[in-house]
Amino acid sequence: MIDNRGASARLVKARWRLCGLLLFTATALLASCQHTRGEWHGDQRLIILGIDGMDPQLLKQFMQQGKMPNFSRFAEQGSFRLLTTSIPPQSPVAWSNLITGMNAGGHGIFDFIHRDPKTLEPYFSTSRVEGPKHAIHLGSWVIPLGGGSAEQLRKGEAFWEILDQHGIPNTIFRIPANFPPVPAKGQTISGMGTPDLRGTYGTFSFYTDDPTAAPGAVEGGQVIPVQVENSRVAASLIGPDNTFRRGSPAATAPFTVLIDPLESVAEIAVKGQEFVLREGEWSDWVRVEFQLVPFFANVSGMCRFYLKQAHPRLQLYVSPINIDPAAPALPISTPSRYSRLLSEEAGEFYTQGISEDTKALSDGMLDDQEYLEQARTVLAEHRRIFDAEFPKFKQGVFFFYFSSLDLNSHMFWRLMDPKHPGYDATLAAQNGSAIENFYQQMDQVLGEVLPKLDDRTTLLVLSDHGFAPYYRSFNLNTWLLNNGYIKLKSQADPDSNGSFANVDWSHTLAYGVGLNGLYINLRGRERNGIVQPGAEGDILMKEIKGKLLSVRDPQAGLPVITRVDLARDVYQGPYAQSGPDLLVGYNRGYRAGWKTILGAFPPEALEDNSNRWSGDHCIDFTLVPGVLLSNRKIATETPALTDIAPTILSEFGIAKAKGMIGESVFWSDRTAH
Repeated sequence: MIDNRGASARLVKARWRLCGLLLFTATALLASCQHTRGEWHGDQRLIILGIDGMDPQLLKQFMQQGKMPNFSRFAEQGSFRLLTTSIPPQSPVAWSNLITGMNAGGHGIFDFIHRDPKTLEPYFSTSRVEGPKHAIHLGSWVIPLGGGSAEQLRKGEAFWEILDQHGIPNTIFRIPANFPPVPAKGQTISGMGTPDLRGTYGTFSFYTDDPTAAPGAVEGGQVIPVQVENSRVAASLIGPDNTFRRGSPAATAPFTVLIDPLESVAEIAVKGQEFVLREGEWSDWVRVEFQLVPFFANVSGMCRFYLKQAHPRLQLYVSPINIDPAAPALPISTPSRYSRLLSEEAGEFYTQGISEDTKALSDGMLDDQEYLEQARTVLAEHRRIFDAEFPKFKQGVFFFYFSSLDLNSHMFWRLMDPKHPGYDATLAAQNGSAIENFYQQMDQVLGEVLPKLDDRTTLLVLSDHGFAPYYRSFNLNTWLLNNGYIKLKSQADPDSNGSFANVDWSHTLAYGVGLNGLYINLRGRERNGIVQPGAEGDILMKEIKGKLLSVRDPQAGLPVITRVDLARDVYQGPYAQSGPDLLVGYNRGYRAGWKTILGAFPPEALEDNSNRWSGDHCIDFTLVPGVLLSNRKIATETPALTDIAPTILSEFGIAKAKGMIGESVFWSDRTAH
């Protein structure tokens, strides 16, 4: 997984048209209610623990050190294989491979970020929300005509849709790349790709009266200046865009903070709710209602407050406004009531797809310890839901997703790797075992499952990819500019922030978008394409590939890029031509820089990674395989993510669907022919 919430302020200005979304939700509910479960009289059970980012090297290390006793026993009694990940090894691509049994050519998800070839505007790859196309303007009010829509951009049939067709019960918890959730008979909750209430991947707010704090947008959040008068602060929570108003200003909800003049404590009042926080204390979930039209239309969300500091300056963090699972403003589950039932049974939980607020740590709004407390809360919520749901599982398929290893390996690799530019011995002494501790929690979860196995139950434990250090950034667009493949307008300077600002497309041959994608500026495809498809494009791609593979890091003398794949060589399916032309596979220790992925031109092609985001996996896919463990013998020596959907179907005697490129890892004779 990778977190692009910092880019969301520029990429996602989604207009949550309330009427249209309510109509969409009602339509989805109706479709869900129209399903009737088919007849299936078997007793076969398949349990899948999807652990994002579990790395085989770290897993083996912790097993050898005796820190993962359940995994050690499981691997000894069953099978343990490396699992070939996707090209590129990014979570939305990888989980889409698993979901559909196809690669990106079949499901159409090539990266976290896609681009419109006609406008070259980047957008998030997995879903799109659009408001009504027509409206009546009455003064400052806007009255929508017709409904809006929420569209999932992943193509292909999900494995649980096929299970539904055969009447096989299933529960799918937070699988990525499933927002809005596809219509299903089973119980599903959407995961990565689910926005916050503002339509972003997660935008926190940080309120302070510190005059040295720069107000405005930061990566993944917003710093909001406030004034303390007589120990009181009046401020507003920022909600979704109010599209009933001309210009769609953000809806807001007022709140107050009363700061004790002597003690490090504050009382916060939000919409009739009052609670007290001590310095360094988190609130529970707080429900917030944003009024869009007086006496008519409200939309509800929820957030958590953290009082970082009361004196001498107020520092108050507020989490992204999450969709309230008890009253979702957008479709996040099937049936639609399932999210409410879960919240009633296991308590409120983060619905935002990327729940761990890594950007608040990268921005310095939360320190390591504060972020860890938030990240542990996320896992605690997931474990509460697991403990509530798993005992109910009697037959069919139970899939449960855990995000903690991925997000926290991203953030804490620097504290377990003395070679990392961000390594700090003092901080390492405090939290250098953070990743190990999260692995051990996964071992505890496995320990809950193992006693439930019997001869009619298959267990798969898998990850979508492994992990690697992220020491240095390679700015692909800067390299393309320096090597003459991108041209700027006359006398223009490279812009280190803008999305392809000042590019002269009439003389540009290639450009990079996303974490691993490189596109040729093709005539007839790109708006101002100049490269002729066919032989001319082939020669250009071969030339760029050769030059990229020859790039060496002058500091370490290592190759920065270890493979470059032509999309046509690695993708199969109807969408194979819709993504990048070349897939750049970075060496361990390297990754595309944050700014280059959106079309900016940082000054240097190579630079140290000083960000707390210090581990990664968006590199050469052969260097970061995932893991696959099972209580049954895995016959395939080199299983791949695309084998998992055929394996699931095979367990219930269902032949793999058209377009699936994998096979059952068990070579089972259960499959119907």
